[in-house]
Amino acid sequence: MQIRNIAIIAHVDHGKTTLVDQMLRQAGVFRANQQVSERVMDSNPLERERGITILSKNTAVRWHDTKINIVDTPGHADFGGEVERILRMVDGFLLLVDAAEGPMPQTRFVAGKALALGLKPIVLVNKVDRQDAEPLRVHDEVLQLFLDLEATQEQFNCPFLYTSSRAGTATVDLRTPGTDLKPLFQTILDTIPPPVADPAGPFQMLVSTLDYSSYLGRIAIGRIERGRVRVGETVALLPLGAPGPLGDGPYEQARVVKLFSFDGLERVEVQEASAGDIVALAGLAGVEIGKTVTAPDYLERLAGIAVEEPTISVDCKVNDSPFAGREGKFVTGRQLRERLFRELEKNVALRVEETDDPQTFTVSGRGELHLGILMETMRREGFEFQVSRPRIIPREGPNGERLEPYEELMIDCPEGYLGVVMEKLGPRRAELLDMKNPGVGMVRMRFKIPARGLLGYRSEFLTDTRGTGVMHHRFFEYGPWAGPLSGRSRGVLVADREGVAVAYALFNLQERGTMFVKPGDAVYEGMVVGENARTGDMDVNPSKEKKLTNMRTTASDEMIMLEPPRQVTLELALEYIEDDELIEVTPSSIRLRKRALGATERRKLARNARAVEES
Repeated sequence: MQIRNIAIIAHVDHGKTTLVDQMLRQAGVFRANQQVSERVMDSNPLERERGITILSKNTAVRWHDTKINIVDTPGHADFGGEVERILRMVDGFLLLVDAAEGPMPQTRFVAGKALALGLKPIVLVNKVDRQDAEPLRVHDEVLQLFLDLEATQEQFNCPFLYTSSRAGTATVDLRTPGTDLKPLFQTILDTIPPPVADPAGPFQMLVSTLDYSSYLGRIAIGRIERGRVRVGETVALLPLGAPGPLGDGPYEQARVVKLFSFDGLERVEVQEASAGDIVALAGLAGVEIGKTVTAPDYLERLAGIAVEEPTISVDCKVNDSPFAGREGKFVTGRQLRERLFRELEKNVALRVEETDDPQTFTVSGRGELHLGILMETMRREGFEFQVSRPRIIPREGPNGERLEPYEELMIDCPEGYLGVVMEKLGPRRAELLDMKNPGVGMVRMRFKIPARGLLGYRSEFLTDTRGTGVMHHRFFEYGPWAGPLSGRSRGVLVADREGVAVAYALFNLQERGTMFVKPGDAVYEGMVVGENARTGDMDVNPSKEKKLTNMRTTASDEMIMLEPPRQVTLELALEYIEDDELIEVTPSSIRLRKRALGATERRKLARNARAVEES
């Protein structure tokens, strides 16, 4: 049987998962009367809610006598670790680009990784049925991108197809509209080479991803590079290290308990698999991503998976607020430590370090979204913990200078909001790289900005552009330290006692700022209940009740009209808080609080900080 291994890569929301849906349908994976949900590959509940792909997933379709293994990858640079590890399993990739938006920052990020590995591309200009589609302009922009990424001549001369994921059509020529995806399947067979592998040699496989089953334990997924493997055979699991013969180092021996191949959305149990196929092995207890599984009499390691270093970190600590333990199942330091270190097994771009405080752990990742998804997953599992403000991870340059991470920021907004965007990005030390006017009254700007400067900007940007602007960013490079940056311009409203928020008190407070709580919410001393309209923090009493009296006046009976409170999500909270604040994350609520809960203690700390600055 012929095999082709491909990855599908694209920017967020360019139609990649919808295209996989149509490929599965037209290849006959589903029965004619089978009920299938949209974006069937986004099986994780978080992915369905947010409409983005977070985890790389495998599927396979059969086209005539060829099996096509497809890997659906995330489109966000924060999940680059997911992309980097699966690109080693494939021989080519489909690059999906929106026919109106063109190549975006994440397209550049993932395409650069794939081209550097020498993979064969097929470019799909998608959503050609959009009203504002300009496929010929996008065609030229993709070729320019390939030039910038130093593609080889063979990669540069790749085939282009024009597709509509929603309609399930593809065509090689825009003048003849497509009717189905046959041209795409045929192009995959003609362009992507079959895996170069030796089925007769000793068994060898690199573990690219992990899964877990409560029945089978850890399941290693990867592509067989050489030889064959059968159920019941003994294999060697080699430790991480440089490629080449293992020598006298220790290694683990295990027996293959179960062997699975991919077919459609199912894992099919097989007795034997040969070189070139993507399989899942069960029975290896100490398996980790990047380790090599080989025949026990031929111990040779493959090159591990190179993953870029994290650029941002937070402190994750045990919840010690007055409401600790009320809503969560897992609240102790031991349980938090076990969960964070368990995440390292499959999240290769994450780092977890222990600190001097046994109740606090430093968690480092690619960006706020990367860390936010981990925290959201943990709170849904029943964990309760607190998180500090994100901080960047600096480096030391070759001459001992201090370097910090810079991001490439791309902004699309209406021309009328150009001034306010420039005004806000100036104090954040953003540098304009280029500006285009694609038409329809929109402007596209590309900036280079310190990663610190982006913290807290997204919510401001959405307010400034009345929700009409779109921003994307990705890691650009490490550059010289940009100096001090302006932080949050407004203070917060802090509760001065424990109680329950009352409509009467909130009605009087909403003139002073924007509220984060609603009537009936429990509050405690030191909890942030709103944003002040001015600079500086203000202690307030959100549980103050109306005094009852037997006097009747028109003023005493006025109707209370409350503005809806601002919804505090995990991403908003990570962007919003300052260094003296924490986020309290529990399964049913997200609260903001001051590190020091007492007002007297906060004043004392502020006085000491001023004295240190003056001295």
